[in-house]
Amino acid sequence: MLELKDICFTRDNKKILDHINVTIDTDKFVVITGPNGSGKSTLAKIIMGIENPDEGKILLEGKDITNLSIDERAKLGIGFAFQQPVRFKGITVFDLLKLSAQKEMNKAEACNILSKVGLCAKEYVDREVNSSLSGGELKRIEIATVAVRNSKLTIFDEPEAGIDLWSFQSLIKIFEEMRKIVKGTTLIISHQERILNIADELILMKEGQIEKIGKKEELLGQVLEKPLCCKLGGEA
Repeated sequence: MLELKDICFTRDNKKILDHINVTIDTDKFVVITGPNGSGKSTLAKIIMGIENPDEGKILLEGKDITNLSIDERAKLGIGFAFQQPVRFKGITVFDLLKLSAQKEMNKAEACNILSKVGLCAKEYVDREVNSSLSGGELKRIEIATVAVRNSKLTIFDEPEAGIDLWSFQSLIKIFEEMRKIVKGTTLIISHQERILNIADELILMKEGQIEKIGKKEELLGQVLEKPLCCKLGGEA
């Protein structure tokens, strides 16, 4: 269980997060959504330790992790996937999976994970994680690295960013599969309807605050009642 207690964060004299209080239960698939600039990605980075709150506490399974480093949080079981996956020249997909798993792994096990995220394992297991891979391919590889970690809490910051429509459609299927193969809680920052639709719970943010929290069945209609451009903070 993750608890955020009275989290505040200010940047350049602008309050980005304003007294955030929320509890995320174990083994849930939760999506944080809201207009652009509502503080979603900042909140994700604070949970991971990339940013530090000005006020408040972060508890993971009752342990105060507010002042822990990114590495310390990772050791406790928090994983983070960036909007733009990192490329590693000279490192193969197999190398990256072994590093992520932090245990011995053979190629058959690596290929099994790659297959589950929609990649032809034999074509990818020995490829370098470099610029020859598309955004969609990198997203799938990153999800595979998350799957082998067995994190208690995995955070995806706008996983749909930078990928084409075909890759996005495949991404939805991959997240549905993740619910079967990844243990622990998955937290996704997104405003895409198809990702919202597979959540157990939605957290709606607005202007740095939690506006509503509830089950998908309770909130999805309210979130989607405005045109998409309005939901994202654009012009109608």
